[in-house]
Amino acid sequence: MIPVVSIVGKSNSGKTTLLEKLIPELKRRGYRVATVKHDTHGFEVDRPGKDTWRLAQAGADAVVISSRDKLALIKRVPREQSLEEIAALVGEADIVLTEGYKRGPAPKIEVSRRAISTELLCTADELVAIASDQRFPLLVPQFALDDAAGLADVLEERFLKGVRRDAGEPE
Repeated sequence: MIPVVSIVGKSNSGKTTLLEKLIPELKRRGYRVATVKHDTHGFEVDRPGKDTWRLAQAGADAVVISSRDKLALIKRVPREQSLEEIAALVGEADIVLTEGYKRGPAPKIEVSRRAISTELLCTADELVAIASDQRFPLLVPQFALDDAAGLADVLEERFLKGVRRDAGEPE
């Protein structure tokens, strides 16, 4: 099973910004990284009038668009899928990083910005690490908001031991 780690935090705390730093750091180390964004409000990835939108509107239960270097699947589901079900769709990845799923079962890295809140969403036993501009009285590794290398070290130690990295990448 591919390890799944959720990046959580209050709105505008910097979750996406942290992922934008953490993903290239893990890639530089030779890992295959997949991401899942949780959207509690519903979303549309297709634009009205485009062929895939028209096929979905016609009633297709699944629409796949494929090109030389990308593939996208739009699929109607009877219920929200679990992280395990979504991770199974990802294919070849060494780790799945989610943005959101703060109430999900995956271990979490919480992003906390003092200007947003001085309290955490998670308990210490749910957390792998904290990325913040403030310290918390917890026995959990804590990093600056931009310390992608430190967070990648924790992910390697906890979840990526023994994973064969891409050939040609430095150790």
